[in-house]
Amino acid sequence: MSSVPGSTGLTIATSSMQDLRFGRQSMLRNLVTELIGVVLAMGHPAAPSASSADGELIEDLVAANRILADQGVLDGFGHVSARHDKDPSRFLLARSMAPALVTTADIMEFDLDGNPIDARGRTAYLERFIHSEIYKANPEVRAIVHSHSPAVIPFGVAGVPLQPIFHLGGFLGAGVPLFEIRTAGGPATDMLIRNPELGGALAMTLGSAPVALMRGHGDVVVGRSIREAVFRAIYTEVNARLTSEALRLGGEKVVFLNEEEAKAAAETNSAQIGRPWELWKTKARVQPR
Repeated sequence: MSSVPGSTGLTIATSSMQDLRFGRQSMLRNLVTELIGVVLAMGHPAAPSASSADGELIEDLVAANRILADQGVLDGFGHVSARHDKDPSRFLLARSMAPALVTTADIMEFDLDGNPIDARGRTAYLERFIHSEIYKANPEVRAIVHSHSPAVIPFGVAGVPLQPIFHLGGFLGAGVPLFEIRTAGGPATDMLIRNPELGGALAMTLGSAPVALMRGHGDVVVGRSIREAVFRAIYTEVNARLTSEALRLGGEKVVFLNEEEAKAAAETNSAQIGRPWELWKTKARVQPR
């Protein structure tokens, strides 16, 4: 800072001019930095986030969590996801929490390797690789439910096939494969699908089927929409319960739907999913839009 002895006014004026120059230079640097950022962003547009997903999709995903809990398919555990409607290489899944408590603020976005896009300190489900690997393997799948559905679990350990016993279980006529985690993960896992390798093995077992059993664990159910996946998850549980009761009553005399009946019933039911969906929402006290 320059000064002239005995001239306080000149000292102040000189200092002010220097501050002004430095301020202008700083503003210019900031402006150039912002312009560079804008140019780079134009060349590399941001990928869609959970907030960019359709609002109805997110609301249906929240409703699905609460419906499946109310129907006894999920409890404090289990989860349901949906493929992102604008970016098929992403999917939506709640943070790690009890499904009955999920809100829109809990929905997170993931890539197909199971990585959260914007975690913001939220904890992800350990078994998110069930979802990521199935979405990766089958582009037609738009929603996935993983549950410890109580009536279904015995069919994964007793050597009794899960077959459609009534018309609402017609989709099971496509066959229900059984995933054996020991084949993919060895004899000493904790039964959880906690990495992409186990998720990939489960996806391979599922193939194009709508449901796969997971020995000693539960099942995984897929659909072409959230509502279809929820419909299938609920009626897989109901079908299993009815089958167990019928086998106790009739043993080998139980009559299941044949392949043609199951296919025809599944096609009819797929056009009527909206009817039970609205009922389930009401029973689960899901607030209307």
